[in-house]
Amino acid sequence: MKKIAILGSTGSIGTQTLDVVRSNGDIEVLGISAGKNIDKLEEQIREFSPKLAAVWDEEKARELAVRTKDTNTRIVAGMDGLLELASMEGSEILVTAIVGMLGIRPTIEAIRAGKDIALANKETLVTAGHLIMPMAREYGVRILPVDSEHSAIFQALNGEYRKEIHKLLITASGGPFRGRKRKDLEKVTLQDTLKHPNWVMGQKITVDSATLVNKGLEVMEARWLFDVTLDQIQVVVQPQSVIHSMVEFEDGGIIAQLGTPDMRLPIQYALYYPHRRYLDGERLDFAKLGSITFEEPDMDTFLGLPMAIRAAEEGGSMPTVFNASNELAVKKFLRQEIGFLDIYEIIGQSMERHKKIENPDLDEILAAENETYQWIESRW
Repeated sequence: MKKIAILGSTGSIGTQTLDVVRSNGDIEVLGISAGKNIDKLEEQIREFSPKLAAVWDEEKARELAVRTKDTNTRIVAGMDGLLELASMEGSEILVTAIVGMLGIRPTIEAIRAGKDIALANKETLVTAGHLIMPMAREYGVRILPVDSEHSAIFQALNGEYRKEIHKLLITASGGPFRGRKRKDLEKVTLQDTLKHPNWVMGQKITVDSATLVNKGLEVMEARWLFDVTLDQIQVVVQPQSVIHSMVEFEDGGIIAQLGTPDMRLPIQYALYYPHRRYLDGERLDFAKLGSITFEEPDMDTFLGLPMAIRAAEEGGSMPTVFNASNELAVKKFLRQEIGFLDIYEIIGQSMERHKKIENPDLDEILAAENETYQWIESRW
């Protein structure tokens, strides 16, 4: 019986992780967490009987404790609760399905406790990859990517020598506005933005897909996960979302991982690595598919990708500022306080005014995040 804990069990990745648990029958869920969606969390408590449930909102945690007092699940709250969940006794793998930089400290705590990390929280490596990867090696912990693109690369590298990588080819769908120009984006609505052509995802990542920020975050994350330079990473638009990513080796050979757009596959692969299990659902039908096409990303229109590459090249605390400014800008866009193109404006201005810290520790990373938030709130 495999024993896991899930940070962010009520979100898109978290609920699909629980789908994988239901399908297999040999995974015990010891811990789960949510920000404030205690209705969904209560359902999960009653179905999976975890030992621990963490709620970020302390008032909601108190309410949940009253509602679940007939169960054996203990309710904890705030960052202390997330840290306890991350390092709880008995769990083997922590699924980091939480959104945002909130996931960094629990991930570090889990690594120190010797837990493998099924990583779905991009921000952890984007902002703190220089801390996380050496720590994982020090504690003998595996970082198992859940993001579909990074999982594809991870699968393509299975059995290969990583020193023989020539290039990582990260694929992108192009999002809902593929083919449009900057002028076309001036009046797009929130509803337009949330209509992803292929994937069913949470709202934040769907907006990030539309701006190509998500692809930029994946580039930043891949450099740490696979120990390559930025020059060894190329983004290719593949609108059908059939090829999830590829690896080109020194001899020119390319290995790709293909499949239908179903996040349960990379989740299940991370939980059972190196083994594969049967997964129900639609299979890829090449005859019906007909063709797979490729395009270069339009980096003149979709500035999220070139901005991310610039932040990664500058390094230090700049990736934190890129990520934090995007997080707050997307929140404002989801609340319909700003327009779509304002997301780029907020990110660009935040990066321009930041005085970079060369090799930030965790406190400096979190301070840069907070400073970026305060600066944006004072102006937007």
